[in-house]
Amino acid sequence: MEEQIENKENRMSGSKKRFVLDLDLPSWEEYVKEKHLPKFRAGQIYSWYSKGVLDMDRMTNVPGNIKTMLKEDFVCENMSIGKHLVSEIDGTQKFVFELYDGHCVETVLMRYKTGLSICISSQAGCKMGCRFCASAHAGFGRSLTRGEMLGQVLLAGNFAGERIHSVVVMGIGEPFDNYEELIGFLHLANDEKGLNLGARHITVSTCGLVPQMLQFSEIDMQVNLSVSLHAPNDTLRKSIMPIANRYSMQELLDACRTYERNTNRRITFEYSLFDGVNDTPECAKELCRVLRGIHCHINLIAANEFDGSPFRRSKPGNVRAFQDLLEKGGMTVTLRREMGTDIMAACGQLRRGMQEKKES
Repeated sequence: MEEQIENKENRMSGSKKRFVLDLDLPSWEEYVKEKHLPKFRAGQIYSWYSKGVLDMDRMTNVPGNIKTMLKEDFVCENMSIGKHLVSEIDGTQKFVFELYDGHCVETVLMRYKTGLSICISSQAGCKMGCRFCASAHAGFGRSLTRGEMLGQVLLAGNFAGERIHSVVVMGIGEPFDNYEELIGFLHLANDEKGLNLGARHITVSTCGLVPQMLQFSEIDMQVNLSVSLHAPNDTLRKSIMPIANRYSMQELLDACRTYERNTNRRITFEYSLFDGVNDTPECAKELCRVLRGIHCHINLIAANEFDGSPFRRSKPGNVRAFQDLLEKGGMTVTLRREMGTDIMAACGQLRRGMQEKKES
């Protein structure tokens, strides 16, 4: 407990004491140089941490004196699996990760034909306030570091005993509200000497922070972009997503066009369907009009419900009718497969996990 309090104070005071998974190989090379250690020690340390090994007792080729240095200079055991749930419907797994300061985040591991896909959180809680999302109702704790994002991938993969095939930053939090750490995570995940996950196997989702979207369009990585749209016009979008009061639909779509032009990559628009709210034929036709000309894919979601939600999911017939109208309008459309609904692991159902129990 004393070590946890000390670690928390180090972060709160702006200390240089960082979580070991936050560092890339050049950072470890700089560290061993400062400590007058052989350069090859950097590769050894990075190799263990990039495999998600936080237990120093398992680092068989790292001498005890270096382990002591690491404990003194870094937060070494920042996160652990506090709870693990498995869906009886489809085998989807939900992890509740406990962080050093008492915050918790939820992470979802799903199996597809292509392999394991993981949905990670970028913040403990969310400040965006989308009315249809359970995360918004659980309050905001703090943003995660790049290493805490990476740790979700590494520890879940180790637990499953299988390499993760793809990552979506689509869990708790708004990734672009934690922009610098997000970009740091992308580089760590893509590092060929580390996790070595292909950029095209990573997707970042945003509710529409326009300035960061424009920044993102300039990075030299083939990472996929997904935009949570959920409405075809400003009036409706403002009623369910507060971010629409900051950036209009026109500004958002202009940023999407800039991203498309700069990257030559297709954008995915997420559209959750709520009964009697945004699932009408008029909404479908308007959505076709506003997205026409943008190289995009529309991912429809039969909205998932949670206790306290003001919305109910669209009726199956309305979902099919909405999809049919989009396809007739020339849009590329898919309906997202429901996974993990029985363990509250589906889209829009993630909260702050065990943190809620501590605060209740």
